[in-house]
Amino acid sequence: MSADDHQESGLSKSVWSDADFEDMWWHYATVHGLHVQRTEADSPRLLLDLDYIVQWVQPLPPEKHFTFWVSPATLVFEDVQDLEGGLGFRGRSPELEIDALHRLTPDDGRQDLPHWHVEGHAFDLRFRASGFRQYFRHAPRLTSRYALPAADRGGCSFDEAAFA
Repeated sequence: MSADDHQESGLSKSVWSDADFEDMWWHYATVHGLHVQRTEADSPRLLLDLDYIVQWVQPLPPEKHFTFWVSPATLVFEDVQDLEGGLGFRGRSPELEIDALHRLTPDDGRQDLPHWHVEGHAFDLRFRASGFRQYFRHAPRLTSRYALPAADRGGCSFDEAAFA
């Protein structure tokens, strides 16, 4: 199945990029893994394995709870510099959920590497990167939770192949 055929979830394609930033929303996306990768060209990359909520589905009465179209995805930032951040669970279960992803205009005149801020509920990442690609690894599944069970998502993965 191609992403073009997955109209029920609203997913229009299986690879997105920073050019699609205004159309994307990472609120409550669950992060299952983070990997900093150095390439042969010595250009660091930041990879996040996450469950991306493609669409929130309003409940129809008598139902009271939302359901969600969720797809496991790999979010890859290129040319990463000045990476900093932290974790802070403080009694919460150790789940990393994104609250928002911000693209900020640099104040130092270096437009080639915008600032990015991944604002999480129990973590925070700030860095510069030239851009990103997000690969939807499987077709979205309708579920009652923000995150898919490990068996349904294929475990933790940084695969950069989108479903066909």
